[in-house]
Amino acid sequence: MTTTALITGANKGIGYETARQLAARGITVLVGARDAELGRAATEKLRAEGADARFVPLDVTDPESIAAAAEFIGKEFGKLDILVNNAAIAGVRDGDGKPSSTELDSLRNLFETNVFGVVAVTNALLPLLRRAEAARIVNVSSEVGSLTATMDPDGPMFRMAAIPYATSKTALNMVTAQYAKELWDTPIKVNAANPGYTATDLNHNSGFRTAAQGAEPSVHLATLPADGPSGVLWGYRWGAGEEYGQLAW
Repeated sequence: MTTTALITGANKGIGYETARQLAARGITVLVGARDAELGRAATEKLRAEGADARFVPLDVTDPESIAAAAEFIGKEFGKLDILVNNAAIAGVRDGDGKPSSTELDSLRNLFETNVFGVVAVTNALLPLLRRAEAARIVNVSSEVGSLTATMDPDGPMFRMAAIPYATSKTALNMVTAQYAKELWDTPIKVNAANPGYTATDLNHNSGFRTAAQGAEPSVHLATLPADGPSGVLWGYRWGAGEEYGQLAW
């Protein structure tokens, strides 16, 4: 039986690499993207590499787009085995970027994609995920959303002081934990992936990890065995080289 995975924001960066790596494992990948031209181009590129890839128009901030994607997947596949909520934006820098300069409109706009979009997509696709034998939900988060890391004076996150992106990932971590609790007694596992500081358009390619490396935590969590964890933040650990593991919320 075909294993299907939907990756949001899969036309570039970590999302594209997640789709590519899952496809290399024989999984049918559904390339979610709000830009049809970019989505189709990414899908064709994946197919050229031998992937079983399908483009799915999907704007995570548009209820009609989400509903249409869920309907398409239901009709075509009858279920969904893997959902990777990867789509995210960095937002704009208000003033000097410090908390006291934050504009509420900027914060609302960022949360619309990074938090509300994840909840909307997950809720729309949960019926299809429940039809799978043992589905996996992966929310692409960040260590900048870890309260523990943020308040560690000796850690790299302590010198960062900005509200929008970091708090959206903190909220996403809690969203992940709450879904994990709701689905605790089911075969569905829900986890948050930390790709590490990855070079993508999100940060003007300033990261020190490649998109392929950044996708590895998501792929790992998307393909967890039955005895794998649920309700954890897992992935790159700053200063641990390429040794992945669980991070503190």
